[in-house]
Amino acid sequence: MSEVKISAATRTEFGKGAARRIRRDSQVPGVLYGHGADPLHLTLPGHDLLMALRTPNVLIALDIDGKKTELAIPKAVQRDPLKGFLEHVDLLLVQRGEQVNVDIYVHTEGELAPGGNLLEHVLNALPVQAEATHIPESVTVSIEGLSAGDSILAKDIPLPKGTTLAVEEDTVVLQVLAAQAEEAPEGEETEGGEAAEA
Repeated sequence: MSEVKISAATRTEFGKGAARRIRRDSQVPGVLYGHGADPLHLTLPGHDLLMALRTPNVLIALDIDGKKTELAIPKAVQRDPLKGFLEHVDLLLVQRGEQVNVDIYVHTEGELAPGGNLLEHVLNALPVQAEATHIPESVTVSIEGLSAGDSILAKDIPLPKGTTLAVEEDTVVLQVLAAQAEEAPEGEETEGGEAAEA
């Protein structure tokens, strides 16, 4: 996993007005916390941060005020619900060699058994523990030939070396549902000749 270097500046202005001014300058307000240290309020370059966040669980090397570099991973990202631009980011301070808990995306490959069955993602992301500088972006699991009633448990998903589950092994991650038969519209007659109840 590669590091993304981003320059950050400490900020002393807080509140909605200050946040709006920061965003007007194409910057993003953020907070760096962890390891028992006081939270550090930062201003980050919007475009650089947006590009970095395209990689899930990206490792960010923060150059803070040109004085020190800290490693961090994103923990919470707030976006504008309509326009999608970044409004705020929470960053978790990490160290090389440290184990961290993160969620990684589960990708599927292959085709379900014929019959119009549906694949349900019970968990959209799999909680795992990994070394802070070697967090996998995602994992891939085969759903080839699965039919209604089949499921994939957390223990069935192959994890990269050095990554362990942070949930119970028998947690259902994916399950295959039978295709639903369409219900007769209200008021139509059923087989017995009676109108269906509303």
